[in-house]
Amino acid sequence: EMKSLLSLNLQSAVVFPNKISTEQQSLMLVKRLLAVAVSCITYLRGIFPESAYGTRYMDDVCVKILREDKNCPGSTQLVKWMLGCYDALQKKYVSLPESFHFLNLNDWICLQTITECYHFKFKYTHNGPLLDFGSKDKKSNSTISCADTRKASVLLIRKIFVLMQNLSPLPSDVCLTMKLFYYDEVTPSDYQPPGFKEGDCEGMIFEGEPMYLNVGEVPTPFHMLKVKVTTDKQRMENVDKSILRHGERNVPLQVLRGDRDDPEE
Repeated sequence: EMKSLLSLNLQSAVVFPNKISTEQQSLMLVKRLLAVAVSCITYLRGIFPESAYGTRYMDDVCVKILREDKNCPGSTQLVKWMLGCYDALQKKYVSLPESFHFLNLNDWICLQTITECYHFKFKYTHNGPLLDFGSKDKKSNSTISCADTRKASVLLIRKIFVLMQNLSPLPSDVCLTMKLFYYDEVTPSDYQPPGFKEGDCEGMIFEGEPMYLNVGEVPTPFHMLKVKVTTDKQRMENVDKSILRHGERNVPLQVLRGDRDDPEE
């Protein structure tokens, strides 16, 4: 039943496991973190009314968690999409479980114009726990601890908070859509997760001058989550310059030179 799934997967989103020793424990954390991130973004960007969210705490950070609201069909639809993402994540089919876009309504029928885009990229291990995903030093033999994952998770949500609170508002006539991108070599050709249909990447253009931001990443022994944001450069005018540095990874937000700045993509 949708409500019980929602209660399990979204409302409990901020509970960290005491350990991450199995792939299933890692997957549950990834799902919960995804729920928190998407909920915070939509809440702080003013997409759904207050009634579509519950309140939880993540360490000392108060977060809003998306829930089904019979008076808000949009939030219910997004919850269904999230559950579809969970299905694809469980099967290890999806490489970019979420790339969700804010679109201008006037362009919805024909050419879709993106005004802001959020990319959630996932990596998996297929043969047990992996050593440090993010380490450039291949000689590193330290495994990723639960404490490391927890710290990175809280830091990612804090970064999202800072960015969302500094961005200029979205246009009043936007709508939200979501796309999934799969690993072709392992995904059955006829697979579509619940709530999704086959689509294409044609017919989308970005409105304004795009700015690409590398928000952060969270490693576990079994997964890696990376979050990136593309927004209109003009919407960044009010962002405190101290939170932006070019090419430095030890500061809150990294400005990327382009959408292909990641050498792995």
